[in-house]
Amino acid sequence: MDGSAPDALVDELNAEFEKSHPGMTVEYQIQQWNGIQDRLTTALTSNDPPDVIELGNTQNPQFSAEGTLLDLTEDKASMHGDQWLPALAESGAWEDRNYGVPFYAANRVVVYNTELFQQAGITEPPRSRQELLDVITRLEQTHGDDPDFQSLYLPGQSWYALLSFIWDSGGEVAVEQDGRWRGALDTPESREGVQFYQQLVQHSRTSAPADTDEAEPQQAEIYAQGDVAMMIALPWEVQTAAEVNPDIAAISSAFPIPSKDPAGTAPVFLGGSTLAIPAGSADAEAAKDWLRLLTEPKYQIMLAESGVVPGAMQDTSALATDPVSAAMATASKAGAVTPPIPQWAAVESGQNPLKDMMTAILTGQKSVVIATTDANRAITDLLAAP
Repeated sequence: MDGSAPDALVDELNAEFEKSHPGMTVEYQIQQWNGIQDRLTTALTSNDPPDVIELGNTQNPQFSAEGTLLDLTEDKASMHGDQWLPALAESGAWEDRNYGVPFYAANRVVVYNTELFQQAGITEPPRSRQELLDVITRLEQTHGDDPDFQSLYLPGQSWYALLSFIWDSGGEVAVEQDGRWRGALDTPESREGVQFYQQLVQHSRTSAPADTDEAEPQQAEIYAQGDVAMMIALPWEVQTAAEVNPDIAAISSAFPIPSKDPAGTAPVFLGGSTLAIPAGSADAEAAKDWLRLLTEPKYQIMLAESGVVPGAMQDTSALATDPVSAAMATASKAGAVTPPIPQWAAVESGQNPLKDMMTAILTGQKSVVIATTDANRAITDLLAAP
């Protein structure tokens, strides 16, 4: 997929593969994410599918359940399965069998403007939820007279960030009971996480819209102006901001999303990709060899050096040279994923009940209890679809 592995890694990997497989050539094609679901469906049901495909980790369960991917359970050990990132491995599994090999992952961190922190006398990043609220207070006391200042830019529908607070409170968005999945937003734990998100929005007085997510407008472009002290973002959003303001990267750092427990970090949604072999591959054994090569430490280190969490290596020390990437690596240890079932795609891609819930709460249309109850019912209905 576009933006996945760096060119240097792909070139070296393919050259090494071709050297060990005389007469065989790797045809490597880059695809765009937009519209990929339909293109994958067409490719996987054709008479001549690709030999290896990249899947978004939330897509893997659907194709695994449809029987269009090759079972790689017996090959896991030879692909460094003991080093696989647990959350991505979970995404690539279906009914206790392995169909996807973890490729790479990324997760959100709190990116912050070091100059604004220093001016407020803040020398250490917050390590708990309460400390985060305290930091916001100190930032407001120092910079609050600036009409453009925001201690935390937090869009109302940033539901991936919301997941961290729900999970950190001990809640879930959905759980499996007696073989069936249902929403779980109506528990005290889940509601506590939602309430903390609401508290963050109110405490920070963010000007971010309550009815859109971080992409509308692009929060990185807001952060780039230099008046935003913090945003919950993916690491590469710092570089996006630097395209608007080249000076912003030098004064940006990051810390993991704080937990209730100062000794830990909040769980984070681990987004990323898996690699799979279509069931109809004409060269499945060679495809397995290509995957075995990619999961070697040499190439996993190259992935880490490109700024992502490698999927098949527990050592993330290569990310330590950049403070934002280092925070991502630390937070990834508590990585989690949404329910690894085909039906979850309908929750994300349609009229996302989580987004509707958040907007209703933040605009005062509904209480937390009513909004979570309504969202819970909608999620349960979507997960019950065949």
